[in-house]
Amino acid sequence: MDNAVRVVALGGGHGLSASLQALRHVSRNLTAVVTVADDGGSSGRLRSELGCLPPGDLRMALSALCDDTEWGHIWRDILQHRFHTNGPLNNHAVGNLLIVSTWERLGDPVAGLDLVGRLLGARGVVLPMSMVPLEIAATVRTEQGSAVVRGQSRVASTTGEVISIWLEPANPPACPQAVTAIEQADFVVLGPGSWYTSVIPHLLVPELNRALHTSRHRVLTANLVTQHGETENMSPGDHLRVLHSHAPDLRFETVIADPVAIRDLDDFEAAAGLLGARVLLRQVRSARTPETHDPLRLAAAYRDAFEGALGDVG
Repeated sequence: MDNAVRVVALGGGHGLSASLQALRHVSRNLTAVVTVADDGGSSGRLRSELGCLPPGDLRMALSALCDDTEWGHIWRDILQHRFHTNGPLNNHAVGNLLIVSTWERLGDPVAGLDLVGRLLGARGVVLPMSMVPLEIAATVRTEQGSAVVRGQSRVASTTGEVISIWLEPANPPACPQAVTAIEQADFVVLGPGSWYTSVIPHLLVPELNRALHTSRHRVLTANLVTQHGETENMSPGDHLRVLHSHAPDLRFETVIADPVAIRDLDDFEAAAGLLGARVLLRQVRSARTPETHDPLRLAAAYRDAFEGALGDVG
C-alpha cells in the first residue's frame, strides 16, 4: 500500500491518541480532527477563563504525532508535563498553556496548532473539529425517569443510561480545513474512544457529517472495554447501534474489533450490518495492558482494512 495514502482520524483523548500512534506507521499523510467539548480539568479551566477552545485533546493528538527522535520525545514530554502545586497552576498541563499562548499570539487556532506541531516535528496535522468550544448534552435514563445532563465531564461520568446526545450550539461551524481534509481523504478512521463524548460528536457537526458522506472510505475502530459511566452496561453491538441511531445514513466499510472483546459475534456482525460494514477481527490489544490498543498491532489491522477496501474497489 502507498505510504502516502491520505488518512484522517477523528476522535479525542486517549482513543484518538491510540489510533494516531498506529496510523503514523501506515501513512505519512495524516490529519487528526479533534473534539473541542472538554469542560473539565486544565482544559475546562482555560476554556472558562479565556473563552478559548479546550486544548487538552488537541495537545494529546500533537503528542501522539511527535517526531520519533530525542528532540520530538523531549518536547512531547514537556507538553504532557503537569504542574503539582498548592496554587492556581495545579494540574495545568504545560502543553495546554503553550497552545493557548500561540492562539492569543497568532489569533488563529489552526496556525497555533501548526506552530506547536513544528516544535514537535509532528508527523501529521492536528485540527479542531469546530472553531468554537462546544457543549455536549445528553438525555439520560435514571431510576427516577429521564434527565438532561450537560457538559462533557458530566456526561462521561453519569450514573444513568445515556439515550442520546446533541451539541450546543446545535449547528456549530466546522473547522474549514477539517472539512477539506475529510473530503480529500482516501480513508477516514473513527474511534476508538469515549463513545458519546469523543466519537459520536463528530457526526453531529453538520459540515463534518456531510463531508463524511462524500469521503471515499470509512473505517470504524471498536473499543476494547466499556467506559465507566457513559457506556458501562453497553455491549459491543450496542456501541454500533447507538452510533447508527445518531447518524442513520452514514455507512462504513469496515469495523475493526479485537476478538476477545466480542463475546457475541452474531450480534456484533448484525449491528455492523446496520452500518453497511464488514467486521475485521484482529488481535489489537496490548499484551501488557489489555484494556489499551497496541500501536503496531492496530497499525497492521488498519493496513489490512485499507488494502481490503482498495482491493474491493480494484
